[in-house]
This record gives sequence, C-alpha cells and structure tokens, in this order.
Amino acid sequence: MDYLRPVEAIIPGVQGRVLGVLARTETELTMRTVAHLANVSATRAATVLNQLMRLGMVTRREAGSAALVSLVRDNEAAQAVLFLAGLRESALEHIGALAHEIHPTPTSLVVFGSFALGRAEQESDIDVLVVRPAEMAADDDAWTDSLGTWQDAARRVVGNPLNLIEVGAEEMASLQSRPGSVWQDVARDGILLVGMPVAELSSVP
Repeated sequence: MDYLRPVEAIIPGVQGRVLGVLARTETELTMRTVAHLANVSATRAATVLNQLMRLGMVTRREAGSAALVSLVRDNEAAQAVLFLAGLRESALEHIGALAHEIHPTPTSLVVFGSFALGRAEQESDIDVLVVRPAEMAADDDAWTDSLGTWQDAARRVVGNPLNLIEVGAEEMASLQSRPGSVWQDVARDGILLVGMPVAELSSVP
C-alpha cells in the first residue's frame, strides 16, 4: 500500500489526485492551486472539480475574481475519501490493538523508519522493533508463535511486508549508548504500539 498517497493509490487518475489534494487540507483552494498541487492541467482539474461539485462532494465559493473550492467534509462520500487520507493512522491503531494479544507482552513494540515518518510508499517495508521481555529466551516457542501470529495479522492489515528487528530488553541500554546509532532514531521518531518508550529502556535492569 502507498501510505504516502493513499487516496491516489485507491482512486487512480486525475480524480484521485484532485481528491488527495482536497482531503489533505481544510483550507479553501483556487482551482489553479488544486491543479498545481495535483500536478494536472487546469482544464482537467476543473473538469473533475465540476463533476465532484455535481456529486455534492466539493463546494465552490466565489471570492472576487477567484473561485475557491474545498471538500465537503461531512458529505458521506467525502468521508470515505478522508478515511483513505488517514489510512496510516488507522492502520497503526489497528495493528496496535492486535499487538495487545502478543503473549507475553513485549517490553516495547515500536514502528520506526519510513512508516513512522509518514513516508512509506507501495514498495516500503514497515520496520518494527520488538523488545523481548527480560529473561525471555529468543527461541521460546510460545513467544515466537505469538509474535509470528501478530506479524501475519499485521501484514494483512497494512498490506506491506513487516520487517521485525528483535532484541532483548537487557541489550537496549548498550545499543542506545552508541553515538549516531539507529536506536537513537527509533527512540526519537518511533511510534510506540505497546510497552515502554524506547528512550526509557536504558533504565530497565
């Protein structure tokens, strides 16, 4: 799934581009601005906008010599477009809820990388840091099975491959102490699904 441009991924062509622009802002825009942001000609943008106005999804307001358009955000069809625009947040919430079924609960489960930064495209893997509970063996069968079940379910939810990096809780202090370490980026930019924030794990005995 292209989480950077989810509306355009599901609704192809000029219509998807125009709807993507309108869904990402509550500000009224001129038709020319919509065309520029959607990277389409003014004529094609106007054709799509007029069609969307006839459907009741877009409203137009005259402001001097300019015509300002915006998505009718309480329109039922527009709500579906807005859901697509917020797909990343919805997916995070869903896989976070599923993560509570992992047993035992990870000390920390964090999404990081392009998905956490809102830059994940169709070919992007979703990077996940899994911190095993202290004293939990890496080859514990019950833990491995439970984590694998979550990974499979999360993969179906998001549509992209999940790249799991698994470490023990006791390893995190030394990993985070390395200058320029990727773990520092995870602590700063990662999105916590369950457990403790990565920045606090250096104090875990």
